[in-house]
Amino acid sequence: MSYSVSAIRPERKYAPVRSFEDGADLSPGESIGSSASFQAVLKRVKIVAPTDSVVLIQGETGTGKELIARAIHNQSSRQDAPFIKMNCAAIPADLLESELFGHEKGAFTGAVAQTMGRFQLAHKGTLFLDEIGDLPLQLQPKLLRVLQEQEFERLGSGRPIKVDVRVVAATNQELLTMVQDRQFRADLYYRLNVFPICLPPLRDRAGDIPSLVRHFVRKYSQRLQRNIEYIPDEVLGVLERYDWPGNIRELQNVVECAAILCEGDTFSIDETILKREIPQRSNPAVPLVMTIADREREIIEAALAECGGQVAGPKGAAAKLGIPRQTLDSKIANLNIDKWRFKNLTRYVQLLKASSFAPAITGQGARASS
Repeated sequence: MSYSVSAIRPERKYAPVRSFEDGADLSPGESIGSSASFQAVLKRVKIVAPTDSVVLIQGETGTGKELIARAIHNQSSRQDAPFIKMNCAAIPADLLESELFGHEKGAFTGAVAQTMGRFQLAHKGTLFLDEIGDLPLQLQPKLLRVLQEQEFERLGSGRPIKVDVRVVAATNQELLTMVQDRQFRADLYYRLNVFPICLPPLRDRAGDIPSLVRHFVRKYSQRLQRNIEYIPDEVLGVLERYDWPGNIRELQNVVECAAILCEGDTFSIDETILKREIPQRSNPAVPLVMTIADREREIIEAALAECGGQVAGPKGAAAKLGIPRQTLDSKIANLNIDKWRFKNLTRYVQLLKASSFAPAITGQGARASS
């Protein structure tokens, strides 16, 4: 004997996992959402996709920037060519040039063979540069040249290589603010910002949450071999009221966790999972990235002070910090640190030590520099 859902559970409302509005078979990369803000994004994607224009996707972390980049590629004439992606924040600064442009055999220690970079791999296709705000300043002119001239040189080679690549970049940082702070080149910013697409945070498109939840519940119930068929309306209400600081990525993780814990055919969620994820927003005017930058500046300046402004060599600040010299040079440039003043300070202290007042003044100087 079969029963309807309402007959079994008359006191509560349930939404089926599968529904007409979000389709029966969504591909993993398909964008989901009917809110006005998200539909405006999809409209811009449809407009720009057939062109070869550079696109800059901006939005908070977890809003689906890579999915939008793939949608642009899949709706373009390059859809049958490679879609190559690179996270600029995930690769050490001293390896980024080789990753982007490749290198010749013998170009540096360990370069035992010629290697193609991401630009060459993406020839005739699309190159997705995620976290473009983390691209070191010394590499930005080289990227600008490729965007303007569609050619580059491998590391260790002077021979230009022509490519046909469509670039889509993404960031969760305020690039214009970085330009004003001289942490990002203005000419590169304007070259990347040909066609901007701003992704709305999930809290601004709460009406899309039910469709997203159904999609993720269906996905993880199949993957985990669970028979989850119903989602209570009160559960959807809880998820719609939550702030989602981690956006769609956080929603996906929460649904996966709940699906693992689910024992019956009805989806449920422990609200403590959400409560522990809510960040403390005591001072929203000071972003975390500035706190990290300030701390990094203190550490680098302390090392330079100890080494008398010397960066390279066994007694230099790079060796003391345990990072490559090129990486430290890049950080010094990005943070606008004047390393020469530490050299001048060292000479000044040496002059003081040679004077008759050395014991008293040197002690004060040591306390001042600590």
